[in-house]
Amino acid sequence: MMLKIQSLTQCGLWVPPKFHPKIENRQNVSIVRTSKRQDLSMPVTIKEVNNNGVTPVSRNLADKLRLGSMCEDGLSYKESYIIRSYEVGVNKTATIETIANLMQEVGCNHAQGVGFSTDGFATTPTMRELHLIWVTARMHIEIYRYPAWSDVLEIETWCQAEGKIGTRRDFIMKDYANGEVIGRATSKWVMMNMDTRKLERVSPQVAEEYLVFCPREPRLSFPEPNNKSLRKIPKLADPGHYSKSGLVPRRADLDMNQHVNNVTYIGWLLESTPQEIIDTHELRSITLDYRRECQQDDVVDSLTTLEATNGTESISQLNGTNGAPAGAKNEDESVQFLHLLRLSKDGSEINRGRTEWVRKPLS
Repeated sequence: MMLKIQSLTQCGLWVPPKFHPKIENRQNVSIVRTSKRQDLSMPVTIKEVNNNGVTPVSRNLADKLRLGSMCEDGLSYKESYIIRSYEVGVNKTATIETIANLMQEVGCNHAQGVGFSTDGFATTPTMRELHLIWVTARMHIEIYRYPAWSDVLEIETWCQAEGKIGTRRDFIMKDYANGEVIGRATSKWVMMNMDTRKLERVSPQVAEEYLVFCPREPRLSFPEPNNKSLRKIPKLADPGHYSKSGLVPRRADLDMNQHVNNVTYIGWLLESTPQEIIDTHELRSITLDYRRECQQDDVVDSLTTLEATNGTESISQLNGTNGAPAGAKNEDESVQFLHLLRLSKDGSEINRGRTEWVRKPLS
């Protein structure tokens, strides 16, 4: 991406009419083939005109086949995904890891769609010159209804500045069939130097490169005051009520930036959640504070403790065979847990988490 960008570009897409019936009404887009060959293996150049001018963008086959595009304002991106059989759990609905992976995918596709680098996660020219990358600092996801196998999930995402230390990326998830909002999420990202592995402030030059793609006024997926995404996570007291030790990153857990991918932490966090909760409740929300980087050779412990909340009654045990120390239970039979991931060798804190679970409806 050049430092001075004069237009936004829409991601090339190929979509069946039933998914995007309005595609034929798109304005100011022309497709010019670079060869007389008409097969899909040939790259195309898409020229999209907006208020600032015209920018030619070379598209490959993957771009043309994605079910995604920039929104009309040019500042957010939408993409639709069919939930596959290998992305669901025992109840045939998408897992929270699936949702988080799709959020990451739509964020990366948004970044590529506006011209950022494809060799990392939305790195600008200055960031690549200085060996800087984006890493996740915090993530909050709320799911009101999980999409089932073969459902079509539509995710909209956009990014914006988050003070002087990073960026914020928000998400709205909808059931494509009826437009119902079934989930929301927000995440915070900070810059890390790939050589020193230390965090750095966002410089004015880097900010200038990406702010052109951000909403002029703040737009939040959680605009309501005192929403759950703002709650701080206290450090879990040691020892936790539940624990799972000896978790080791697999090779497949490493991402293109050579550290453990942020979605892996979700799976580790859930490893120490009591089975009786997994069996009887459904995860409604999850918040993660990423405290430090995890490498391939690290060994991780996962700790979980029931969290008391306002307006709750104390319970001596969970409904199950294992029992549990004192915790909290709401009138709607929801429960909350605090989580901690730490290095086994020295107890260094990797991640803090909070989860909220609601009882599954009777089938």
